[in-house]
Amino acid sequence: MFSAVTWKEIAHLLLNLVEAIVGFVYVVTTVSLGAGLSVTVIGLPLLALGLMGCRGLGRLERRRARALLGVQVDDPRPPRPVGPGFLPWLWAGVKDPVAWRHALYFAIRLPWGIVTFTVTLVSLFVLWPVLPYLSRGMANVDRSMVRGLLQPSDELELRIAELESDRGVVVDTAAADLRRIERDLHDGAQARLVALAMDLGLAREKLLEDPEAAARMVGEAHGEVKVALQELRDLARGIHPAILTDRGLDAALSSVAARCTVPVAVTVELPARPAEAIEGIAYFTVSELLQNVSKHSGARRASVDVWRAGDRLMIQVEDDGRGGADLATGSGLAGLAERLDSVDGLFVVSSPVGGPTTVTAELPWRDRDFRKADPVKQRQRRR
Repeated sequence: MFSAVTWKEIAHLLLNLVEAIVGFVYVVTTVSLGAGLSVTVIGLPLLALGLMGCRGLGRLERRRARALLGVQVDDPRPPRPVGPGFLPWLWAGVKDPVAWRHALYFAIRLPWGIVTFTVTLVSLFVLWPVLPYLSRGMANVDRSMVRGLLQPSDELELRIAELESDRGVVVDTAAADLRRIERDLHDGAQARLVALAMDLGLAREKLLEDPEAAARMVGEAHGEVKVALQELRDLARGIHPAILTDRGLDAALSSVAARCTVPVAVTVELPARPAEAIEGIAYFTVSELLQNVSKHSGARRASVDVWRAGDRLMIQVEDDGRGGADLATGSGLAGLAERLDSVDGLFVVSSPVGGPTTVTAELPWRDRDFRKADPVKQRQRRR
């Protein structure tokens, strides 16, 4: 008795003839007619519509292959016109490489459909014992044709789709950062400054009638000013610390390590400073990892190593804590992984229960444009 997979393959091969006839007739009629009339007004629009129909037939064929052959092929993205209007749409449709590959698929299917239908039908009565082997071989050819001609155009298109997804992560992260900054300003420095203004107003009223009380209130307000300034410094450090801009990763990461609750050895070996965006992501990655070390690890020591390997900026943070960190738990580590993935980076966590924990991050290396990074020196050079 044949297996369920074999029966699905047989059904697919028997349906090939119908699919091949429909696809071949459609391609020959629409594409050939559109190409033949391309010198007229209706020719190119008819060709673009015909190619669009090839995409629709390809979608049905992918579903049939998915159901009967188990082939998982993603649907290609629709063509993107370079601008609004009819002509950009027409040009995008006519030069669509995915649609042309779909048309080629259905153009060459007719002889193959006749062969597979005939061999399968005859084998059901004459070559019954070897039918599973024949059907598997012909079905594998069909699988190859679907993967080769009906999948997204190439690695570039897949990469574009991936980058579009990553762009969404970047936008969401930026929005979350803006909400955090707004919340910190509202709940911290802004509330403290409002209270400070009220205290100074009361002190002004008491200045003549009770100078000692007014002086005491001004002294308290002075202390509140110091606290507000420190909160603003901390907030600015969370956006982009001045030490990172002025002195680079080595000094900035040493400053972060000094605030960690465990001793941290920092080693930064870079031939030059990377681009500002990459440098900033590296800084905040290490900063968040060391915060996790302080809060959750129970470690006695930690280390941070940063170096360049080819066209990658490498970061490794280790601690001898209890371990058990896991990206799958939806923790802050998962957010870091998404942030690095959005810039074509990598994030790997090794943290067995009992420790130690090693986090390795990779970022693409991009050279810094010092003309943009230091406009003051650039103006001086122009003078």
